[in-house]
Amino acid sequence: MKTIFKSLALIILTLTCLSCNANNKPNKTKVNLAETVKHETIKNEENTQFIKVALLLDTSNSMDGLIDQAKAQLWDIVNELSYAKCGNEKPNLEIALYEYGNDNLNGDEGYIRQVLAFSSDLDEISKQLFSLTTNGGNEYCGQVIETSLNQLNWGKNQDDLKLIFIAGNEPFTQGHVSYKDAAKLAHKNDVTVNTIFCGDYDQGISTYWKDGADLGHGDYMAINQNKTTTYVSTPYDAQILKLNQKLNNTYITYGATGKSKRMQQSREDDNAMNYSSENAVSRTVSKSSHLYKNYTWDLVDAEQQEGFKYEELDEDDLPKELKGKNKSEIKAYVAKKSKERQSIQDDIQTLSQQRRKYIKKQQTDTDNRLENAMINAIKTQAKAKKYKW
Repeated sequence: MKTIFKSLALIILTLTCLSCNANNKPNKTKVNLAETVKHETIKNEENTQFIKVALLLDTSNSMDGLIDQAKAQLWDIVNELSYAKCGNEKPNLEIALYEYGNDNLNGDEGYIRQVLAFSSDLDEISKQLFSLTTNGGNEYCGQVIETSLNQLNWGKNQDDLKLIFIAGNEPFTQGHVSYKDAAKLAHKNDVTVNTIFCGDYDQGISTYWKDGADLGHGDYMAINQNKTTTYVSTPYDAQILKLNQKLNNTYITYGATGKSKRMQQSREDDNAMNYSSENAVSRTVSKSSHLYKNYTWDLVDAEQQEGFKYEELDEDDLPKELKGKNKSEIKAYVAKKSKERQSIQDDIQTLSQQRRKYIKKQQTDTDNRLENAMINAIKTQAKAKKYKW
């Protein structure tokens, strides 16, 4: 069963086609190695186009299944998006996360909480998803949409793809903020609103979830949030997991948060594995893609940033293995680890392609008509726009 978030990935890929032929203006950002800001995205000069996705998840009592699916499908979303190309460019990805409808949240603010602002830190996104819990509450769809539009930095680049996905199961009309006004505000700001009703398709229509998507110029869908995610084990899984261990050994921590971020990387590996070994495999594939970057704490990634200077590295920022080394020795060590990483990532990507083919042949669950329709739509639009991934 490919669940809600697989469908989200398909929607995002479809909509990405709309911006593939756009012209981009470079937006170069210098890197200050002395500062590491949590949740802040550091942009690589080579890629200036972004896919920005805001996930608005209902965390009331009845939504345990929805949160479970989010944890299960995060890495499948990332992997689907990692194949996206606009011409010869691969767009960057930023994800923001909101929860709403939980009694533990501030009622004066509409039982809404920004869990994470737009971030390309995939480990942090995983951490926040696994931290979500549910509790009964009031679900104000219009207000959470409006809040995400006002709080998040959507940017001014017209070539960026800006998407909201809101999921829940109560009437879309609840709360003092009109969903119609919120949807119109989104469209005015070039943000597309997609709605996912957790329940019967027709009930979602009668409770205005489809109307919200229509006004937001997005897609409406209904899913069974309580259906358990199932996986297809493949002969390539064990090899990919072994490569993940080797991949982790190529990271060189630096800066004030280097050690803690390295530990977080390990914890998110554990979270994925504790969920299922297949989930851990999907995470490993994500870590081998261009979307998994850690400029703020890893020297291999940081060196690739415009503005990086070895001369600016402070002795206290360096890991134990590099303390006391001169610039040439540090540079040689980083180059060695970079070469190792590229080789390991290439091997993972090769195995991933074989794994995808195997899963496609073995999969028997085809009851999700929406997913099949989405795949067909993507292939048709991709061919018309010469889109590749």
